[in-house]
Amino acid sequence: MSVLVEILKKGFFELNIDLVDSQLEKFQIFHRLIIETNKCMNLTSIVEEKEFAVKHFIDSVSCLKATSINIGMKLLDVGTGAGFPGIPLKVCCPDLKVTLVESKEKIVIFLNNAIKEMGLYDIEIVHARAEDIGKDQRYREGYDLVTARAVAGLGVLAEYCLPSVKTGGFFLAMKGPRLAEEISAAKRSIMVMGGEINKVVSLKLPITGDERNLVLIEKIKPTPQKYPRRPGIPLKKPI
Repeated sequence: MSVLVEILKKGFFELNIDLVDSQLEKFQIFHRLIIETNKCMNLTSIVEEKEFAVKHFIDSVSCLKATSINIGMKLLDVGTGAGFPGIPLKVCCPDLKVTLVESKEKIVIFLNNAIKEMGLYDIEIVHARAEDIGKDQRYREGYDLVTARAVAGLGVLAEYCLPSVKTGGFFLAMKGPRLAEEISAAKRSIMVMGGEINKVVSLKLPITGDERNLVLIEKIKPTPQKYPRRPGIPLKKPI
């Protein structure tokens, strides 16, 4: 048994998530593709198997501690990078309909290749910036759950992500241990975008004990049409 599989089994057991062999195989394929591609493209600085398993795969799936995934749900993963948390969530929840948003074309090509080699279905990759997705009527207010991991501050993320959440749906921001100031600074942006904080789930990742905070924001009313603002503005001039 590889180190990766051993750590995944232990970590998912601690999260009370059951995986079958075919799902573990998909994680192994994904890991191999990332490590191979990482030699010519900077996808991650984390390459050691144990650390990779915990900080990418198990961390991504820890989202399930803050929200439930139901059959037929639509998930949008903004700024997905190498595919986190969207692809690990898709592996664990095969019936989830997933859209991954990434602005870098080379990474989009990698992701399209990865989902083909992994044999995943009901998953698409969109080459776009977060602000453009929020304005696009094909995606705006069309998702049950929108996720973002290590993309920007919470206030900026609210403008990136909440426009794509349907009323009654949720935006899940994955954050590290220092959260109180970020939440305080983000309150106005969250409100303007039509959201309110539902709960914050604090946890420690299995094996490493790294601290994480999952901020679940409910969409209680539609986002005003003028948001998100044009690319670059949310980051330069947070609400």
